Amino acid sequence: MNLCLLWIRAAAVAAALALAATAAPAQTLERLRASGTLRVCIWPDYYGVSYRNPRTQQLGGIDVDLSAELARELGLRLVYVETSFPQLIADLDAERCDVAMFAVAMLPTRKEKLAFTEPYLRSDVYGVATRANRTVRHWGEIDQAGVMVAVQAGTFMEPVMRDALKHAKLVVISPPATREQELEAGRVDVFMTDYPYSRRLLDNADWARLIAPPRPFHVLPYGYAVKQGDSRWLARLDEFVAAIKRDGRLLAAARRHGLADIVETR
Repeated sequence: MNLCLLWIRAAAVAAALALAATAAPAQTLERLRASGTLRVCIWPDYYGVSYRNPRTQQLGGIDVDLSAELARELGLRLVYVETSFPQLIADLDAERCDVAMFAVAMLPTRKEKLAFTEPYLRSDVYGVATRANRTVRHWGEIDQAGVMVAVQAGTFMEPVMRDALKHAKLVVISPPATREQELEAGRVDVFMTDYPYSRRLLDNADWARLIAPPRPFHVLPYGYAVKQGDSRWLARLDEFVAAIKRDGRLLAAARRHGLADIVETR
């Protein structure tokens, strides 16, 4: 009888520990309320999304506006944590930030490691070349022998173009080098990017030519990303995404930053 009671108690303790282990990660909202701070990961070189103006050092972009809206709704002080696409998963896993809000493309490899909200933007891949370049003037000239095609390390363009290119050579650019520098220097013929980043060149460089695919090439949804394992926090962020779609804040912010064409309203 005593052995039976001991077994029952041991089973109850094991069940309680298992329940605590599964519940432990679901503490983000409580932690945020206790700290009074919302830490948002951004990439400060993402034009129109989360971009630090080199002259004024001020941040601007759709997700600067919308992260401020989220912090206001939650009643929290907003703190930005700078990251990058290659560093993003590690920063979220280490809880250096509570949410990544900088138009994170929902790649299958990222979805294996992170949890995403419903999408709020959607973009295809675009090429950027110089107007003086005679090697690449339209989409059909990109994947040709001898063409040097640049991508930013860690962005979704890297695996996409690695799979897509059959004849051209892929050049992966890592900081401190930039795609623009390599393009202007003539070391690459074209670089691949998404719609938001292409606006940076079109708005600021009269030497740049946008090369759009003649038909959808590789359209991806963008969402906000969090560490896996906290369904309550993800549900709260999904509520926010649904609200900004419904009340017009998303479209208004997109229009302010030249991204209205890629808003996901569903």
